[in-house]
Amino acid sequence: MDAVVLARLQFAFTIGFHILWPTLTIGLASFVALLSGLWWRTGRPVYRDLMRFWLKIFALTFGVGVVTGVVMSYEIGTNWAGFSRSVSNVLGPLFMYEALTAFFLEAGFIGILLFGEGRVGKAMHFVAACLVAGGTLLSTTWILAANSWMQTPAGAVADAAGIYHAVDWWDVVINPSFPYRLAHMVCASFITSAFVVASVSAFHLRRSRNIEASRTAFSLAMWMVLVLTPTQIVLGDLHGRNTLAHQPTKLAAMEGLWDTTRGAPMTLLAWPDMSAERNRFAIEVPHVASLYLTHSWNGEVQGLKAVPPADRPDVPVVFFAFRIMVGIGLVLLATAITGAILRARGRLYDTRWFLRVVMATAPLGYVAVLAGWTTTEAGRQPWVVYGALRTADAVAPVAAGAVASTLLVFIAAYAVLLVAFLWFARRIVIAGPAGGETPMPSALRPGPDRGAPTLAGAAPALPARPAPAPGE
Repeated sequence: MDAVVLARLQFAFTIGFHILWPTLTIGLASFVALLSGLWWRTGRPVYRDLMRFWLKIFALTFGVGVVTGVVMSYEIGTNWAGFSRSVSNVLGPLFMYEALTAFFLEAGFIGILLFGEGRVGKAMHFVAACLVAGGTLLSTTWILAANSWMQTPAGAVADAAGIYHAVDWWDVVINPSFPYRLAHMVCASFITSAFVVASVSAFHLRRSRNIEASRTAFSLAMWMVLVLTPTQIVLGDLHGRNTLAHQPTKLAAMEGLWDTTRGAPMTLLAWPDMSAERNRFAIEVPHVASLYLTHSWNGEVQGLKAVPPADRPDVPVVFFAFRIMVGIGLVLLATAITGAILRARGRLYDTRWFLRVVMATAPLGYVAVLAGWTTTEAGRQPWVVYGALRTADAVAPVAAGAVASTLLVFIAAYAVLLVAFLWFARRIVIAGPAGGETPMPSALRPGPDRGAPTLAGAAPALPARPAPAPGE
């Protein structure tokens, strides 16, 4: 493989690994702020215990996210000198604003959030939690503004040397795809975090431990996913129509559509053959793609053949990544709806097969996020700035061997980091929100898989042992 391919693989690996952590911290920061506010307003110990528990997970995840995020700054400078030279006047200030506003806000108040609960009072702790949560959202805003400009560049012009200069900062930040991508990513982070919370709570409910705290967190998480998963489908539809307008070649790769077509079919499954410029073994539903993309039965959708082969992305990668994302979204939606039905029947907490299902959803949000980012970034190729700067022109003149060796170092180092995170996170999760309670007597445990009613529904909540504050 040449240096361009290796540089792309290295950045894809490092940013793919990094995005796992902000995805969780964005949602957990807001969840911790909610729990802190509920503890302040109600004084119920269950909210305190949950807040302390999820603060530990948040702190661990936040630390790994910071470490893995710093690496990419150096990587852009070493492997992507052409990119830095061309767009630094535009993207450099956006990264600086992210550091000056979001990162400083998080860094300034995360100490109070983690260690100040017993020193500043409930109200100030809630304020600190809100500011940290706001910082994560503000950080997401600046990063998505920069990435969205690369997808749909606006507000900047290139001089004779190919260096871009901003002429309208409002258009640079609020570029055509930015609102849709921001909403889509934030919603994805909240959904992923909610299913992590739900899966951990389901784990403890199945073990009949931390009953009150686990039921409370499970209920909050299932309400959240019931609202957010349908919302994400609506946002995805808006995002898709925006992509149709501004990045039609990417959309054609997502749909596996080769010819510009009216009444374009929805391709459920196929094998896109780039050399033959057609799909093999296609399973199609006529007109449906036009219906959800253009909201018209016979709407026209541009195909891949509308651009030269050199301007097309790797179609199979984009095609299958998009279907993985959509398929997982439908599974999560079905899980949320099933939870709502069980709640209405009074069986949300003691239907053991459903608790197993929820536990299995813990990694699905991450897979969907990675598949979505693969769709977005691979679908933009061969452009690093869509329609303006080719990836081959953005790479630095670094030897392929040097890029390959550093890629192997990153893989090894990140594997160790992941194992360490999972080891510590496992210990925290097993201990539970209150450090572990005495298991319920067998007569009061939830019923069998068929959801038969037992005494558990009428049992009083067991007293929770106070957990040590974070850092103790």
